[in-house]
Amino acid sequence: MGYTKPSPIQEQAIPAALAGKDLIACAQTGTGKTAAYLLPVLDFIAYERPEHTTALILCPTRELAKQIDEQVEGFGYHVGASSIAIYGGGKSDIWEQQKRALTQGADIIIATPGRLIAHMQLGYVKLDQIDFLILDEADKMMDMGFAEDIIQIVNQLPTKRQTLLFSATMPNKIREFSKKILHEPEEIRLAVSKPAENINQQMYMVYDTNKLALLEHLIGQLEVQSMILFTSRKMNVGPIERALRKKGLNVRGITSDRTQEEREQVLREFKNKQFQILVATDVMSRGIDVSELSHVVNFDLPRDAEDYVHRIGRTARAGTSGMAITFVSDHDQDAVVKIEKLIERELEKKPTPEEIGPSPEFDPKKYRGRGPAHAGKPGGRGGKLAPRTGRPERAAAPVATAPAPAALAAPAAEGAATTPETEEQKRRKSRRRKPRPQGPAEGSAPAASETGAPRAEAADEGTPATDAAKRRRKRGGRNRRGPKPEGAPQSVAAPAASE
Repeated sequence: MGYTKPSPIQEQAIPAALAGKDLIACAQTGTGKTAAYLLPVLDFIAYERPEHTTALILCPTRELAKQIDEQVEGFGYHVGASSIAIYGGGKSDIWEQQKRALTQGADIIIATPGRLIAHMQLGYVKLDQIDFLILDEADKMMDMGFAEDIIQIVNQLPTKRQTLLFSATMPNKIREFSKKILHEPEEIRLAVSKPAENINQQMYMVYDTNKLALLEHLIGQLEVQSMILFTSRKMNVGPIERALRKKGLNVRGITSDRTQEEREQVLREFKNKQFQILVATDVMSRGIDVSELSHVVNFDLPRDAEDYVHRIGRTARAGTSGMAITFVSDHDQDAVVKIEKLIERELEKKPTPEEIGPSPEFDPKKYRGRGPAHAGKPGGRGGKLAPRTGRPERAAAPVATAPAPAALAAPAAEGAATTPETEEQKRRKSRRRKPRPQGPAEGSAPAASETGAPRAEAADEGTPATDAAKRRRKRGGRNRRGPKPEGAPQSVAAPAASE
């Protein structure tokens, strides 16, 4: 498999795993972490020869699940370990293939949480004797909203098990989550590797509304062999792809909205250099390993400084040179400070070219805590893209409850002057409360409201049903025009007593 000596994560994680300890490890993609957890599992299978499923590996995407499955096949070739990758999408017969494999059993199950739960709900997945639970790229699974799914799966596993959690970053949410599923874990945190010296890092100060124009301007000046453009919001992928295509560029975008087959085809074509520019989110770009990537563009800054290093580290590999361009808006400046602290280097901040528009000054203290004031919807006025990176999610509007009639028409204080508008409001409310009688259809009994009897739903005058009925009468004009002339067609609306 190409290993001559253990990588730093393997050197620390493998002894802890062989000792039976739970583990929480911070290691980026490309550090050899897959072997760090697979080798102890395969060692257990080789010596114990269990007749049940030994390990469950959870990961965020289908692409990663397939990669892990391939590595199990490579590392476990002489052990004879069997594995099955469980993921969504793909051809229609994949579900049945996965069902047969799960029913027959395998030594190692690699799965995305959502698809595994779908199989578990049908009752043929046996996980009650699992010895190892492994979470790969736990931070990405949290970002994708899999936390509850993982807990649901964990609740079906034996409490006596060994749990290994690997994450590229270690935010507080990962630490808090680990407390729910790990028992006295040993922690391994490798120092984040610094970006290669042969990466030309450039930062441009630009308002959100000018990002797309700046991108088009820069690409027109660069010699792009192959480029990955990262955006933190899925909603930006389409507008960026369409704008660059209009400029005659060979570009493709990849999001979770595409079918699995389409996503795999896009990644395959990009690796084979069939097009120049790939527009992707962090999650959708997992598993991309492209040689000779000349440029990386951060259209938005990532949430964590470690992700910045991970993004730009895709270029300038194997001794080649590369360029990383980052767009920094006014509300992203705190993130720049964290990045510079992590890489122990101050980066040059370039202004937006004058022909594009004004630039925000770099002053993190001034803009600290400020949201994306210049943001709007992508593809808005002038065709400019204005992503809303960092904007907090809008809270759901509270459901208003109908006030009591007294609150709607509170009497004026005695002697207070009234305006014509107020008098008109009173007359309207009076008409709504006391509709003029409407003659019943010939041969039919008069409705309750037409005889002066109170409506059934008006027994409690302050209920929402009463006010809703009033609003319906106001919109439809019911009972406001008096009796219809003789010969006029009857209304199709339900009679008043059944409203």
